[in-house]
Amino acid sequence: MKRRHFIKTTSTAAAIGVSGIGLSSFTKPQHQKHITILHTNDVHSHIDPFPKNHSKYPNLGGASRRFNYINHVKNENPNTLILDAGDAFQGTPYFNFYGGELEYKIMSKLGYHASTIGNHEFDNGIDNIAAQLEHAQFDLLNANYDLRNTSLNGLTKPYQVFEVDGINIGIFGLGIELEGLVSKDLYKETKYLDPVEVAKDQVEILKQQEHCDLVICLSHLGYSYNSKKIDDLKLAKQTHGIDLIIGGHTHTFLDQPIPTKNAKGNNVIVNQVGWAGINVGRIDFYLDDLNNWENTGTSQEV
Repeated sequence: MKRRHFIKTTSTAAAIGVSGIGLSSFTKPQHQKHITILHTNDVHSHIDPFPKNHSKYPNLGGASRRFNYINHVKNENPNTLILDAGDAFQGTPYFNFYGGELEYKIMSKLGYHASTIGNHEFDNGIDNIAAQLEHAQFDLLNANYDLRNTSLNGLTKPYQVFEVDGINIGIFGLGIELEGLVSKDLYKETKYLDPVEVAKDQVEILKQQEHCDLVICLSHLGYSYNSKKIDDLKLAKQTHGIDLIIGGHTHTFLDQPIPTKNAKGNNVIVNQVGWAGINVGRIDFYLDDLNNWENTGTSQEV
């Protein structure tokens, strides 16, 4: 495989509101391929925007504004992947009434390519996740849950490879430990595997077997903890070969993606964009055939 070099330009598109569409001011270098990653996390069944009298997020969020923004970016760059880091379920009456059907149908309509499993996906039980996948026209990815003795066996994938403009992009999913967080009767025989060791295995597969140029982890582990509990920053530091970690679970609003040194001293981009669909993360990769690295980060409100 010919080695490619990534010049990384990162941006977080934040606060979907009435002000319109914000565009990155970065000028694309000449003679390079351009891949855009759009991502969300912890949308929690927020189909509608927050009301105009909301004390913190007036008129922000909502599937319709997200749909308009996604389409705008796709028109700007057709080489766009749309990803989610889990907890699409639970948080409004839409989930209570539809059980996740509406959430997955809307994500499909918005053109999502992949999502991982959040702990709140289990709120109506693991069998409900399996039932709602009928409505999902995207891949549900998780590599560190052993689901062989559950109704999700064969319905999820540890990873998926997307070819975008001739670039192989490998994406794998990681979920948080469910014991103590979710009732056992909801996740049943799901077994939690060490996410660090699983991530190392997934990178090996994606790099060596699938010949991926770019490796992305969809993580529902959480951004950062003061304890020894594994989080996105610890995952980045204890592994190598991951280029981007898209996080969820802790509802962390990052003004811009955080570059973190991996086990070999190279940068991993870590990002998380809050909750409720208020923010949409945007990361632009410009690829050429050189062997040096550059990255810049900005934050855009939309």
